[in-house]
Amino acid sequence: MNLTLWIITGLLAALAAFSGATKVVLPKSKLDESTDWTASVSTGFVRILGGLEILAAAGLTLPTALDIVPVMVPVTAVCWILLMIGGMITHARYGHYKNVALCFVLLAAATFVAWGRFGPESFIG
Repeated sequence: MNLTLWIITGLLAALAAFSGATKVVLPKSKLDESTDWTASVSTGFVRILGGLEILAAAGLTLPTALDIVPVMVPVTAVCWILLMIGGMITHARYGHYKNVALCFVLLAAATFVAWGRFGPESFIG
């Protein structure tokens, strides 16, 4: 169970880091070409969202790797759940149902990590 949680956490962190870096580094015009939801929001919002995703990647891995407040891993997973709910709503508004499904899978993975790290494989105690 612990190994499964680590693998899922690592995959979530890698995806969050990649997605966040894309939003932070690429010019907004490039993002607007690949997805239409970015055209309706400000550049600052896209950059902040990317920064939050990078922070999520760090929050899913660094607390246990550095043994500093490891309870932040499941807390970050709960925050990722909230972010995915927002992603599902946004993509549904634009009719991107494949992205809604992807957000749901990531939400389920984060729920598993939060449940596992708050419960049976807790870092607390």
